[in-house]
Amino acid sequence: MAMTNIPRRAFLQWTGGAALMGGLLPLSAIEPLKRPGRPRMSLSLAAYSFRNFFQKPDQPRNLDMFGFVDYCADQGLAAAEVTSYYFPRPITREYLLRLRRHAFLRGINLSGTAVGNNFARAKGEALQKEIASVKEWIDYAAIMGAPHIRIFAGPTPKDISVEEATRNCIEAIEECCAYAGEKGVILGLENHGGIVTTAAQLLDIVKAVKSPWFGINLDTGNFNSEDPYADLAACAPYAVNVQVKVEVRRKGAAKPEPADLPRLVAILRNANYQGYVALEYEAAEDPWEAVPRWLRALEKAMAA
Repeated sequence: MAMTNIPRRAFLQWTGGAALMGGLLPLSAIEPLKRPGRPRMSLSLAAYSFRNFFQKPDQPRNLDMFGFVDYCADQGLAAAEVTSYYFPRPITREYLLRLRRHAFLRGINLSGTAVGNNFARAKGEALQKEIASVKEWIDYAAIMGAPHIRIFAGPTPKDISVEEATRNCIEAIEECCAYAGEKGVILGLENHGGIVTTAAQLLDIVKAVKSPWFGINLDTGNFNSEDPYADLAACAPYAVNVQVKVEVRRKGAAKPEPADLPRLVAILRNANYQGYVALEYEAAEDPWEAVPRWLRALEKAMAA
């Protein structure tokens, strides 16, 4: 195809778009996400909320991913977060496509998936296996049409320093993000203890990663400081996905306290967050009883 008649400005715009689709945007450290318009949030539900009911054929309330998508549809949700732990093995392309079709026919978007990885490792075979596993799930997410994957940094290591683990984690994330960008999938690093126990630790890693296909998977129940809400507010401008817990645990407190949902929503609005908010239920009450009630409460807070 001849290119000589395409104006230079149009050509640069076209090639810039191609670079975006291929994950080839200029690499720079991530800054707070600048979204035009007003904050908008869509309600999702994490499959992890029903973790004790997946792949339990001997239980009357056994769930598979198709049943979970049906549950989300019956609850009137916009989306479902399909946690990787509960997919039947081996995972096949045919299964993923069937799930994508089923979700579409039920009017449910697959807001993302979540993987369990550890990038806080010494360089070598073990770390490469973790990277390969995340890349495999990037492929799976792309097949399902899921735009986001929740990833972990990793626990505090015993065989290497935290500084070395952090450097290795940053490099691993950048490698996975380069691959994710080619597939149109965004990776969100969760505040999940270990080398990202504090907001400062999380932000140090997030700001060091050079990729436009990266941000924070903000879990509202995972900061255990004196003021978890302040930590969440500091991280919210970098959020690409949000998982809401129904409890907050303050440092030194004897027990968790109920989450202040209006306050959490206000934090997201102040950051002009636009995206999915997934309830990830972990409290002690039976999820079949508690989840619908918390979904309605979260809907109310988001609509206020």
